Amino acid sequence: MGFWEKVKKDIQKGFKDGFYFMKGGVLSVKKRTKQLTKEGQKKFELYELHSKVQKEMTELGGRIYELSAKKKNPMLDHKVKAISAKIEKFEAKIAKLEGKVKKVSKKVPKKITQKHNTKAKSKQ
Repeated sequence: MGFWEKVKKDIQKGFKDGFYFMKGGVLSVKKRTKQLTKEGQKKFELYELHSKVQKEMTELGGRIYELSAKKKNPMLDHKVKAISAKIEKFEAKIAKLEGKVKKVSKKVPKKITQKHNTKAKSKQ
């Protein structure tokens, strides 16, 4: 076998090896791209949900402020309850997307008495 034949054979072998290596790399890149796309979609969906929660909390705060002068307990208002329910749903969706299991508590917060408020202020 002459020198040129040997070089030609080595080039063909190198080309084949390179092709298989490149093909494997392309498949790996394709797989990783799909993973990153899914992660990006998940992060965007989380961002949207967090924005919705922020909007609802702003609305909730405004509603409670409005009712605070009119009612003793603004948490009994039907609009406040509806907004709270929306927020809980968004929180559950966020937890699911983040891979966490969050149990939603239906407990009503205890009333804070005047004594507790003065103790908390004096500690600060």
